[in-house]
Amino acid sequence: MRKSLTMLLSLMFVSSALLAGCGDNNNNAASNNGEPAATNEAAATNAVATEEPVSTEPFEMTIRHTQVGADKQKRLAILEDVVGKVQAEVPGLTFKLDGVDSDVNRKEKLRGEMAAGNPPEIFDLFGSPDSKIYAKEGKLLDLTPILDELGIKDKFSNLDPFTYEGKIYGLPIGGSGEGFFYNKEYYASKGWKAPTTFAELEQQLADIKADGKVPLAGASKAGWVPLMLANHLWSRYAGPDVTAKFATGEAKWNDPNVVKGFAKYKEWVDKGYFKKGELGFEYAEYTTQFTSGEAILMYDGTWKSSVFKAGQSGEGLIGKVGFFNIPPVDGGVGDQTALMRDVNNGYGFSASAGEDERQLAAVKSFIKNMFNEEMQLRGLVEDGVLPAMKIDQAVLNENITDDLMSEIVAVLNSSQSSFPAFDSLVQADVTTEISNIQIQSLIGGQTTPEKMGDALQKIQEEANAAVE
Repeated sequence: MRKSLTMLLSLMFVSSALLAGCGDNNNNAASNNGEPAATNEAAATNAVATEEPVSTEPFEMTIRHTQVGADKQKRLAILEDVVGKVQAEVPGLTFKLDGVDSDVNRKEKLRGEMAAGNPPEIFDLFGSPDSKIYAKEGKLLDLTPILDELGIKDKFSNLDPFTYEGKIYGLPIGGSGEGFFYNKEYYASKGWKAPTTFAELEQQLADIKADGKVPLAGASKAGWVPLMLANHLWSRYAGPDVTAKFATGEAKWNDPNVVKGFAKYKEWVDKGYFKKGELGFEYAEYTTQFTSGEAILMYDGTWKSSVFKAGQSGEGLIGKVGFFNIPPVDGGVGDQTALMRDVNNGYGFSASAGEDERQLAAVKSFIKNMFNEEMQLRGLVEDGVLPAMKIDQAVLNENITDDLMSEIVAVLNSSQSSFPAFDSLVQADVTTEISNIQIQSLIGGQTTPEKMGDALQKIQEEANAAVE
């Protein structure tokens, strides 16, 4: 079924009123418990005696966030505004902001803290599979009653990545899709348009290389960066649903069509389409290669659109950047318009916060002030983060005034299906193997596409057996 703007992120945006949550009220009226009515004076005395005053004693809570680096300043500003509102609503509260790289937080710090039983009270949380693992271990606060209390449970487009056994343990801050950003100015100088066939894309890559330019931005020190594109390639050749079948045993990493995706990525590496030395480059360098004009294309998430705004690192390319989906591959399996998009990035809350009345009040205030239409629209307009909550169509139309974002939305709408990123579908050991070992080995020439598939399948089978 063809998507329309009202099905951004493959989920229908429906009309929703401006969200206004209600705070926690600790002051309960006194009850007579069936006794005869007291005089006004006595009732007042009883009320004073039974009311529990709100403590103003100072207390501190930590928010672990991943809004670090120059390109995430808009996102950090939104968080800081929410922090200010919550601190004003909860007497005595001071938040400590702990900024950590997203990869380090997910794969190192948060895992260690969860194992030790001392995670921050509020933290950046990846949805599937992380939230389900931590929820099963009793480490996450059940948000279901809080969402019911605030009246926003049905305001989200999709809570599946944060849901375990019917209960909600995290909230997505926004959505994203992935595709190619390209330099429109360079393309215009060549008389080109965004490619509509895979052969056309490959010819453009070859011509850019011959022109002395870097065809594709590359930065593979962190394996998740090259795996964005690699994931899309193997999903083109083997089908958009193939990755979901690895953990069930219905498909294998060394299936011929999956290996074709690895082989195509390696072919592009061998042809010099990525910047030389990419294995030593961090993600920030990835962006710089494109914004400087050194690289003509960059495969990245839609969140990258925030870079091409006034005051950001890609300001010089405002109006000069386009976005397109990977064209169909010859002989590819399944929907050849599919692209990666999800709502896996969000916030979680420590189960221990539910055991402290004041911390629980702070959690409720944080959710109320962070997850509402105003903040969702700020994320969209200021930072290029697609909404994770349902927004009225007319409101969306009013706020999407950026040409690049309009083009991104058009690309998302033209896809007939989508698939989540590999690391939300396979076990942690498999993610570690492909992200920390196999993709770098493939790029560096220490393995072949076939051996990569075999190595991953071995780890996958061990991971599958562990959960049987």
